[in-house]
Amino acid sequence: MSTIVATLRTDRARRLRAALTVLLAAAVAVGAPFYFAPFQVFQLTMVLVYAVALAGLNLLVGFGGQISLGHGAFFAAGAYTAAVMLDRYGTGHLATLPVAAAGCFLLGLGFGVPALRLRGLYLALVTLSFAVFLPPLLKRLEPVTGGSMGLTVEKLRPPAWSGLAADQWTYFVVLTVTAVTLLLGRNLLRSRVGRALRAMRDNEGAAEVMGVRLSLHKTLAFAWSAMFAGVAGCLYTWVIGFVSPDSFSFVLSITLLAGLVVGGLGSLYGPLLGGAFVMYVPSVSQDLSEAAPGVVFGLLIIVVMFVAPTGLAGLPGRVLGPVTRRLPRTTTAVPDRTPGAVSAPDTESTSQAVSAPDAEPKAQAPSEPSAILTPADPAVADAEPVGAPPRTEKE
Repeated sequence: MSTIVATLRTDRARRLRAALTVLLAAAVAVGAPFYFAPFQVFQLTMVLVYAVALAGLNLLVGFGGQISLGHGAFFAAGAYTAAVMLDRYGTGHLATLPVAAAGCFLLGLGFGVPALRLRGLYLALVTLSFAVFLPPLLKRLEPVTGGSMGLTVEKLRPPAWSGLAADQWTYFVVLTVTAVTLLLGRNLLRSRVGRALRAMRDNEGAAEVMGVRLSLHKTLAFAWSAMFAGVAGCLYTWVIGFVSPDSFSFVLSITLLAGLVVGGLGSLYGPLLGGAFVMYVPSVSQDLSEAAPGVVFGLLIIVVMFVAPTGLAGLPGRVLGPVTRRLPRTTTAVPDRTPGAVSAPDTESTSQAVSAPDAEPKAQAPSEPSAILTPADPAVADAEPVGAPPRTEKE
């Protein structure tokens, strides 16, 4: 009974801490655009865009156990879908979001079917080839994509009733879509699909024995991941207002994968930290060394991997873990209120009774006669040694 009560208290405290953390993060996120400059608000908006893309990549790599070096291609597909709809057909911005999500979901579903028999480096090479040949393809489809010149579209405009600047309105729209997307990913991971992905990642043979259809869930992992990347690409078009093939080279795919690893694989908060890494670290590298920003970028990745091998999301546990293990653990006994239960003795009173100098020992109950004989016992004195000759009367 006491164990159940302690468990309930622990769960309640954990939920309370999670709720307070979410409320604090929401308060900071809502107040950020009113405190920072427009360019800094733009950077925060791009962090949210990359976080959506990394959330999809986390489903595939962190929880699905697959590897993809072509995630930038799905990102580009979503961006160009939104740009073409805005430029060629004049649709509204919100109408492009479901179309980009559905189109990239079908694209990922079709790409996941031939990748079922591949794994490891072979799967990585196939996905990388997709990211390599897509930019030249976009350049050749000039009537639709604008070729090498790309497409320039209109950015989001704040309504008159909002009273917000353009950068602030764009930030809040992207923040809303990001929150909904991350919540969808969290619920997906807690569903049957998420449990199947974890089982498939840990041991495919055991997962198949337990009834997990590997082909179905591998394909769905690619589809969900591509859908999240398509949503991120659509948001990218809303924020930047311009797309070109050179913006979506294979370097983008590698950068996204590096950002996810640095943020934390298999972590719900890893995509947000990885998005900040993808956004801020290249600019910091450019400021530190204009001649070789790639060298600084690579060195920063190496340093982060040495300091936090599990990513930035696991850094607090890595730092606070040894401290919490050294702290003394105190347990409070919870009395059992069930009828007929015998309460445990008071340890403090017991220790005082033992350590009292004037305490008299309690009388012990008479025990059975001891079978051990002392040399002073007459029976021992008259006893004959083993093997001795019998005594005579004179003796």
